[in-house]
Amino acid sequence: MENITKDPAYNAVDPHDFPAMLDINRYGQRSTAFDKIISATHDHFWDPLDKKYIAFDAPFDLENEYLVDPKLSGDLKTAIGDRLDEKQKIKLANLDTLWSFSSILHGEQGALSLSASLCHILRDPGAQEYAANQTREEARHVTAFSRYIHARWGKPVPVGPALGNLLTDIVASPLVWKKLVGMQMLVEGLAMGAFATFFQYGRDPLMVKLCQLVMTDEAFHHKFGKIWADRTIPNLSRSEHELIEDWAAEVFQVLLFNLGSPNQKEWIYREVGLDPEWCQAAFMEAMTDVAIREDMADATNIFRVLIKTLLKAGIVTDRTRGIYAAYVDMAELYNEGDRMVGDDIAEEGIKYLVKLNGGKMTMPISLAAAE
Repeated sequence: MENITKDPAYNAVDPHDFPAMLDINRYGQRSTAFDKIISATHDHFWDPLDKKYIAFDAPFDLENEYLVDPKLSGDLKTAIGDRLDEKQKIKLANLDTLWSFSSILHGEQGALSLSASLCHILRDPGAQEYAANQTREEARHVTAFSRYIHARWGKPVPVGPALGNLLTDIVASPLVWKKLVGMQMLVEGLAMGAFATFFQYGRDPLMVKLCQLVMTDEAFHHKFGKIWADRTIPNLSRSEHELIEDWAAEVFQVLLFNLGSPNQKEWIYREVGLDPEWCQAAFMEAMTDVAIREDMADATNIFRVLIKTLLKAGIVTDRTRGIYAAYVDMAELYNEGDRMVGDDIAEEGIKYLVKLNGGKMTMPISLAAAE
């Protein structure tokens, strides 16, 4: 399988070929493509173990209060909600939030492992340094989400098959394009949508603060994927483009129909006394294209953000446009401009961190300057 490298900044070696990293000529062949986002790292430094940034001991009444606005609960929009009293609805919705944050934690671990794996294969010193920076940032996300989950529930729940299989595939892949499309675009696109959603609709102040802090990092990780797309997609052959486009569309469909499906989290329904098989049937009955389209009208919807990421990267063409157009207005999405839903939230977070850290912003507007 070809690595599909169109820019020397993404040249890679076999992960077992460490001698290639000792090539004396390699050290002087550094791309400047990532220098701005590397320099901006100082603007969004935070430490999840320092209460100056975030304190995980803030209380929350899980039994009587929704962690997130219940209108976001897919389950409560179906016949599942009709079988529950208010107390059970709160329990189900908050367990769904545990499921979501456990999935985020597993995704952050995947991002950490993937970024570290890029350090082993990217020949370009600038690209390698950026990957090392992202590895450090993903590591603090793992710490932060672990602490949040511990504070609210004690421990996370296992990863669902759909997400677990995708993370395993892209982390283990020797292909740079699959790692970058899979993580920096698909998974990070989902993550930015999820964080923006929890920031906007979260009722737990600790959750809201955590999501904004993480978004100050993730917005740059998203930019790394955009740089790859800008330097790679226009130079692909037809067969190469179709390979990437088809894989992205397949992953989108797998995640859309499985990520929040009851069969991925059967234990939740047992916790409120419901039969998981009946819940799956109720969920599928309610999950029509019209219902999905209504959900995706929200700018923070995770799949809307994912589609926009792929569309703006040039990965979506007329060949696969119909797959996404069943759920969103593609022309409207394209005309929204290049800014992502979480950029404004992230920039406000960066300003807060610069002030808290007593420093000066490296760039006037970091996200824009990193383009």
